[in-house]
Amino acid sequence: MTAIPQGRTRRAGLVSAMCALVVTGTGLTGCSDDPDAGTNGVGKLPADQIQSRTRKAAESADAVRLSGNVVTNGRTYRLDMRLKSDGGTGSVTAEGATFELLRIDKQLFLMADADFWTDADGKGDGSDAAAGDKLEGKYVKVPQGDPSYKKFSGFTDMDVLLDGLLTLHGTLGTDGHHEQAGTPTIRITGDDGDGGTLDVSLKGKAYPLRLVRAGGAGTLTFSSWGQDFALNEPKQSETVDYGKALPAS
Repeated sequence: MTAIPQGRTRRAGLVSAMCALVVTGTGLTGCSDDPDAGTNGVGKLPADQIQSRTRKAAESADAVRLSGNVVTNGRTYRLDMRLKSDGGTGSVTAEGATFELLRIDKQLFLMADADFWTDADGKGDGSDAAAGDKLEGKYVKVPQGDPSYKKFSGFTDMDVLLDGLLTLHGTLGTDGHHEQAGTPTIRITGDDGDGGTLDVSLKGKAYPLRLVRAGGAGTLTFSSWGQDFALNEPKQSETVDYGKALPAS
């Protein structure tokens, strides 16, 4: 029988002790070769099941923060929105103009600077400058019958946004393990990435964390899943009721 060198025995014992310390002390599994060890197990599933799990997780959440950019009809929108079932709040930037949105149930408010409202008039003759000055820095009530209501309220609708965004096109596949803001993820793809990619959390619920849309149509990150926030109606002194139609109509 061949004797095992004493040095090797000590090294093996030290490694075992370190792995035990890492696992029991922090809950990490750094000594394992299995990238799914200690995770929610979603990374071991086929791509279609991962997509199903992440959709169910998103649908079950009460709130989310969504940030990044979306390209649609040749226009890029930069979003930073907090959303939940009964409304949302945040900012949207498009063509150099930034405006804030606040929706509480069916009531939608929009806040922007004077240039936004003056340009919205579309006449270019300065006739709406007075209105722009009046509306600057105010929460303007957007009438539900105004065409702008549907356009802007869509940015505050959690269900509409998630349903439209969390879609990969083409044949689904997986693209290995990654990380998003310190959280381990499994990445699924559509048509090897041409149809978009989606990073899904491997910790806790299988929430979507990062989406790269197909065709260069934008990149979005999702965070603060399930973290509630307040939606407070603006004070009357901060609010302007423009009437039945906005200048942008």
